[in-house]
Amino acid sequence: MSSLEERDVGVAAAPGSSSGGMGVGAVGAAVESVAGVAAMQQEEVGIRREGPEPDSDEPPKKRVKIPEGESGKLEERLYSVLCCTVCLDLPKASVYQCTNGHLMCAGCFIHLLADSRLKEEQATCPNCRCEISKNLCCRNLAVEKAVSELPTECTFCLKQFPRSSLERHQKEECQDRVTQCKYKRIGCPWQGPFHELPAHEDECSHPTKTGTELMGILGEMDQSHRRDMQLYNSIFSLLCYEKIGFTEVQFRPYRTDDFITRLYYETPRFTVLNQTWVLKARVNDSERNPNLSCKRTLSFQLILKSKVNSALECSFLLLKGPYDDVRIKPVIHHHSFSNDTNETDYVPLPISDSVECNKLLAAKNINLRLFIFQVQK
Repeated sequence: MSSLEERDVGVAAAPGSSSGGMGVGAVGAAVESVAGVAAMQQEEVGIRREGPEPDSDEPPKKRVKIPEGESGKLEERLYSVLCCTVCLDLPKASVYQCTNGHLMCAGCFIHLLADSRLKEEQATCPNCRCEISKNLCCRNLAVEKAVSELPTECTFCLKQFPRSSLERHQKEECQDRVTQCKYKRIGCPWQGPFHELPAHEDECSHPTKTGTELMGILGEMDQSHRRDMQLYNSIFSLLCYEKIGFTEVQFRPYRTDDFITRLYYETPRFTVLNQTWVLKARVNDSERNPNLSCKRTLSFQLILKSKVNSALECSFLLLKGPYDDVRIKPVIHHHSFSNDTNETDYVPLPISDSVECNKLLAAKNINLRLFIFQVQK
């Protein structure tokens, strides 16, 4: 007889005892004992489902959903695995890897190549010191897709979204995104969350401004528009010149002969408008250590190599080449070339920021397109 059955018999015999108080106490003790045994049995075999016992050949149960805390730890581990080895942040666009598999975001990869060009050294992976270049490294598409699915926080509403959909959410869907009044063009300075925009526009006072006030605002807008149009009108007028020449130019990197060598660029000689020319470029106006500066710029000069009998007055501008993605805002420069003044001053290459400059420095050569217009006398 099992211990459980013995306890049941004890419970049944308890009412026949001589002392009533003792009987009630025995019943209580027996009930507690039965409850304790039942709890022990549940701990040993677990809570069984109602109905027949499951078959041993039944497929295994599905995985239990990971608790929220463990999921957060998993994301943290993924962040540490997929982050860039240089900036230790998750890549926002392309991901490159060295021959040993260490990851670098596109910005850091380009920056490493630009630094190596400035220091005249071979670029290496910061983890394993193997050589890196655009030919040796390749993109890791699997990591790019994995990173795009990791959650990140919206800077406006603080909700979590996959990285792949965050940009669209912040631009089009987020009700807390910063927006401007539709009457901004006539001087309204209001900025605020998108969900407050209808209420503001109903109360905005700018639509009721007088004509005199609006004319002042439109005058400022016209001045800005005229500055933009002046460049295009100048280009259109230059295109009417009789003598126009253009060519593709390739800046190649060289080093000065100084004790501390400096990087500079120079093109092979080329012929435009029956004259021989050369272009030179330098980084940060040839400062001593441009690799230590976060802000990087390129400047260039046009040099006439031919001998001329009379002054040659020209306008010129550089544009991006047909196969490059660098963003250059065209600027027209003027110079009167002669045998004594055959070089222009160094003028800035009109690129948008240091990131674009690093792209050019990281490239093997810089390919641009030069236009020269001979001014008619």
